[in-house]
Amino acid sequence: MILPFPYGLGAALAIFIAFPLLLRRKYMNRMRGYGGSGSGSGGGSGGGFFGMGSNAGSGGVRYVCLVCNNKHKGGSCPRCGSKMQRADF
Repeated sequence: MILPFPYGLGAALAIFIAFPLLLRRKYMNRMRGYGGSGSGSGGGSGGGFFGMGSNAGSGGVRYVCLVCNNKHKGGSCPRCGSKMQRADF
């Protein structure tokens, strides 16, 4: 309504493309402070689900004991001996 046809269409497309990108950048900057590696989105840690963990470069699965919250490699917990654990990627 404000701009003529080709300019209005271009402006609308620019808004519908740029606005989600700005929201995503704002969200990713906010989430970087919650346990991320701090290397940024273009760093060597990769992206997606498995590249965003705090120990992304360790190459193995670590386990967290549900009883004493100790991180260890596998099997039973070396601190308390419990076998109740969860995987920490």
